[in-house]
Amino acid sequence: MPVKIYLDTNFLLIPAQFKVDIFSEIDRIVETPYAFYIFGQTFDELAKLEDKGLKLKREIAMTRELLKSKDLNIVRLPSNVKTVDDGLLQLTGSIVATQDLELRKKLAAKHTKMIVLRQKKYLELIG
Repeated sequence: MPVKIYLDTNFLLIPAQFKVDIFSEIDRIVETPYAFYIFGQTFDELAKLEDKGLKLKREIAMTRELLKSKDLNIVRLPSNVKTVDDGLLQLTGSIVATQDLELRKKLAAKHTKMIVLRQKKYLELIG
C-alpha cells in the first residue's frame, strides 16, 4: 500500500516561488511507493490568496497549471474539521508536505513525518 503524502497549500507554491520541482524532489527522497493527496479545500485557500497581490496571483496560476498535470487524489475534509491545517493534524501514518512553521511544530509534536524545503533549493524528509 503506497504511503499517502498530503500537500499543504503553501507547499504547492514552492515551484512558482523558488523554482524547485517538488515532484521530482519527493521522488528523490521518498524511497517507498507513494501517492499524492490534497484536501479539496486547498483550492479554496488558493482562491483566497489570489487577492493578495499580482505576484502571488501569477504564482497561484502557475500552481494551478502544474496541479492539472499531476495525478492527485483530492479528498474532502471531514465535516467536523474547519481548516486544512486541522485536517493535516488529524492524519496518522501519512507524510505531510508543508512550509507552515506553526503547523510543522504541531506535526513534530505528534511525531508526524514531514517534507520541507531547505535552503530554498531542495526538499528534505524529516521525522
